[in-house]
Amino acid sequence: MSITLAIIEDLDEVRDGLKNFLALSMEFQVLESFKTAEDALAAWPRCQPDIFIVDINLPGMNGIEFVRRASMAGGEGRTQFMMFTVYENDEKVFEALKAGASGYLLKNTGLVHIIEALKELHQGGSPMSSAIARKLVRALQEPGGKERNQPTHWDPALSPRENEILQLLARGLLYKEISDQLHISTSTVRQHIHRIYEKLHVQNRTEAINKTYKK
Repeated sequence: MSITLAIIEDLDEVRDGLKNFLALSMEFQVLESFKTAEDALAAWPRCQPDIFIVDINLPGMNGIEFVRRASMAGGEGRTQFMMFTVYENDEKVFEALKAGASGYLLKNTGLVHIIEALKELHQGGSPMSSAIARKLVRALQEPGGKERNQPTHWDPALSPRENEILQLLARGLLYKEISDQLHISTSTVRQHIHRIYEKLHVQNRTEAINKTYKK
């Protein structure tokens, strides 16, 4: 028996690429794919695959809310939810797991590892990208669930990861040095910094540091 799958992803190239790749394996059967969480939720009574692969950042209802509602709705089988996203900040990870997700993969995960993770999830495991697993370990090891490198100045407009990166920027670290220290890719660092600038309404590192730390 093949493992049945469904996908929610708003980007056509990502959704179609993932669907076509998974369709190459005799071990999987892609039942349906959706561009929005609303469409997937409307199809829930008839489409309850073994695994739902869910993006977080979707137009309208986000993927985490879909997982929460689908989990509450129940169903005939036991559908498991695999988050597949660019988000790796703490809030998104823990919110997704609390909503009912059993797996959490970043979109930079290799295709072979995606196959292995889906099999592991179907067999009762909780596969996660290494960066996500490391976050959970740190959260459990730290008293009160706080991460070891939490900034001394906390900007409520930013996520814990964004505050952490801003502190490292203030210390003068380069993007590559930040990626090495946090065990994430330089492209992920750039994405975080871009969001920091957007949230703080600034154009560069100096403006962000000055605005946050009130030099």
